[in-house]
Amino acid sequence: MAKNQDEEVIVDELETMGSEPRVYELGFHLDPELPVEEVKKAYQAIRDLVGGKGTLVAEGEPEKIQLAYTISRQEVAGRRDFDSAYFAWIAYEMTAPDHAEILSAMNANKQVVRFIDLLTTKDAARHAVEMRELSAKMPEREVDAEAAVGAELDAALENVVI
Repeated sequence: MAKNQDEEVIVDELETMGSEPRVYELGFHLDPELPVEEVKKAYQAIRDLVGGKGTLVAEGEPEKIQLAYTISRQEVAGRRDFDSAYFAWIAYEMTAPDHAEILSAMNANKQVVRFIDLLTTKDAARHAVEMRELSAKMPEREVDAEAAVGAELDAALENVVI
């Protein structure tokens, strides 16, 4: 008897989760061999799909980056290796059934090399945008080569034993 009650509670929780909107963050890599105009079109198509089903919270437009490791993918023509990609992200709010449709569409999109979809909050997504803007405003920190070599030499001389 207790088992049936537990199963009913789980089913009720799933039904409740499906009706209430939640905030998700979708990060994805687009094919680096796409022309810039195609990258913009692919990003806009994903953005329109998400915006049509839910509410956009924050976003980061595609930017070409070097990947930390090579991603290999088996395609019809053979295996493809990716060392770079266009990275973009979109934070959005929607219900669970609509979210499942977004995941299916991302899996079917051949221009997407890889994607990740996470549960987040509106505040966290907005904070990511603020941090990105702050880091873009910060000037590159230049390292004075002579000072660095001098500091290393001083440290080495201090450790010399006669």
